[in-house]
Order: sequence, then structure tokens, then C-alpha cells
Amino acid sequence: METTPRIAIIGAGPGGLICARVLQQHGITATVYDLDRSRTARDQGGTLDMHPDSGQRALGEAGLLDAFLAQARPEGQQMRLVSRDGRILFDALPPEADPAEGNPAEGDPAEGNPEIDRGQLRDLLLDSLTPDTVRWGHKLTRAEALGDGIHRLHFAGGTSADADLAIGADGAWSTVRRLVSDATPRYTGVTFVETGLDDADTRHPRLAELTGQGTMMALDDNRGFVAQRNSRGHIRIYIGMRTDLDWHRHAGLDLTETAAVRAALGREFAGWSPDLLGFITDADSGYTNRPLYALPVPHTWTHTPGVTLLGDAAHLMSPFSGMGANLAMLDGADLARAIIEGRTIDDAVRAYEATLLPRSIQAAEGAAEGIDSAFAPDSATMTLAHMTQHH
Repeated sequence: METTPRIAIIGAGPGGLICARVLQQHGITATVYDLDRSRTARDQGGTLDMHPDSGQRALGEAGLLDAFLAQARPEGQQMRLVSRDGRILFDALPPEADPAEGNPAEGDPAEGNPEIDRGQLRDLLLDSLTPDTVRWGHKLTRAEALGDGIHRLHFAGGTSADADLAIGADGAWSTVRRLVSDATPRYTGVTFVETGLDDADTRHPRLAELTGQGTMMALDDNRGFVAQRNSRGHIRIYIGMRTDLDWHRHAGLDLTETAAVRAALGREFAGWSPDLLGFITDADSGYTNRPLYALPVPHTWTHTPGVTLLGDAAHLMSPFSGMGANLAMLDGADLARAIIEGRTIDDAVRAYEATLLPRSIQAAEGAAEGIDSAFAPDSATMTLAHMTQHH
């Protein structure tokens, strides 16, 4: 890079933080702006599997692969499919290390896709950055083009900052995306209702055993359960339905009334195994409604000087791709590398987008197919065939 650009990354998710970290390693400063008041302002969600060719590759670029492997849970790769009557149809255990191979060399990716809690991954990335890289409590309200690729970023509360490159890492409802695209996320037709089990092995041994050490799915007739091991004995539960966006309002439900929501979900899953229904009746927390959205496929944009996107801002897709966070981190690492190696910011962004857009389309197409097959009348048969083919 011939000059020192002013780089603003909007959003302190995995993709934005990886981008800032790789840039800092090469002496390039980037400022990350996030709307949260602090790093602990909200729960970061469930667990992520890091793929060798994307998430782990990005962590390697950032010099953080060994730190990730020290916290990762290889056992979390177990994938189990259960029928609606509680029978285990498919159970894929994680790959076991070959004793003859010894331990992987420093910086080598792990075999398979080991899991890590989202919060642990975010802390790892935040702790790797120089102090004050992240400016908390900065909600972007609009971005103003000043010419020559420069944008003035306006934040709630009246502050602003000018940037030679504004990177939209600001998620599904990205404000930066409006500079390059009119696309908005659309409801997929599927809603998750999230809840959880605490100290599951002790307090809920039957449900813990049914879940296994990784992810358990029971999918049939446009409905399903996804139970996912997190660290510290917690199991995060997603109760999924193909339903109207306002299903709870149509049912006259207040989502804060736990007993009423529990009864309504019980009616949705009438006839399912009592063990599976335990994921509804025995939950320790309340219920959070999470409708799933995705950007139109394909989502592309015309190159705009001084601005680009990564992660969900660029390619929001359903979680049934398993690629969202992995792609976001690969995006961040690739963009940083392009900036480091590019002659100008504009050259760097053009090179990055030439790689980003085709792979995003491919992944988003797969995610759309994945959610359509997971929530279909014959989803149990389709999911079993898919798992058998890919494991």
C-alpha cells in the first residue's frame, strides 16, 4: 500500500475482528466501530465449527490458530440424527487423531471441524488486538459519500469519522450495505425458538445423552429440534418450524409468558417422542423467537470506491450451510491480505470482491437448499440421505 489509509470496520463480529487483526500484524491500522456498549453487553450465541479451509485458515493468517486449538472442542463435531419417535438414525463421531501422526505441528489446521463457543472465539479475537482498536457504543446511522472514495460515517449521538475505506461487517441489517446494494434480507419461512439446558449432564441426563457431545437434529414434517452442546455443561436448543413470521401473534402469545409458549410449542409437536418433547418441557430458560432471514441469491453489487462488505452484510444465509461464520472470517482475512498486497485501496477491494462474490453465491445457494430440505414434509428422509452421503 503506497499510503496509510483510514480504514473503518463497522461491526466487531468474527469477520471484522479477523480483518483488523491481520492488518495490524502488517502495520496497518484499522478502527472497529460497534454498536454494543461493551464486549460483554450481550450473549454471543451458540457454538461454531471451524473449517480447515476457511475459519481455521483465517485464524492461521491472524496468527491465532494454536490459541484456537487450545480452546476448541473436537468432540463437538459429533453429528446425530434422531427420528421423531426418538430412535437414533445416524451418529457420526468426530475423527480420531492417529497416534502415529503425533500432535499437529504448530500452526497446522486441526483435522475436521472442531467447535468453539462464539463468545470464546470473540474474546480470543478481541484480546489479540491493540488497545482501543474497538470503539464501543458507536451505532452507525448513515454513511455520506464525500467523493474520491471517502465516506463520512455518522454515529448515533452526533459523532462522525471519515474513512478512505468503510468495511461493512455490520451483519444482517447492515447500514453500510445501503451504499452498494438495495437488497434487504427476506424471511426464509422458518423460525427457531431458542431455549437451553443448564448443567445438562447432572440436571437433564436423558436429554444430555440424547444430544451427545455435538449436535443432535430431529427433523420431520416441516418441524424439528436442534440441540447443540456448548461449553460448561450448557446445551442450546433451537425448536424450528416452517411457519408465518408472526406465528406467535396469530396465536395470541406473549413470548415472555413461558408456560403459554411451552404449551403452544407442545401442540406444534404433538405425537413426537416424549424424550424430544423434553427439550420443550424441561428447558431452564425462557424462549427467544428467532426468525431466519437470508439475502436474495445471488446477491452482488457494482464496485463502489471506498466501500465493501464482508460476512452477513455481504451474504446473509441460513445456518443450514454451516458456513456463515467461517466465510465471514475468510472474507476478513482475504480482504486484509488484499489491502496489504494492493497498490491502492481500490485495487485491493476489486481483487477481494472478485474472489468474494462467486464463492458467496455458491455458499448461499447451498444454504437455501439446506434449509428447504431440513424443513420439508419428508425432511427426515432427505436429511438422512444427505448425512449418509457426506459422512
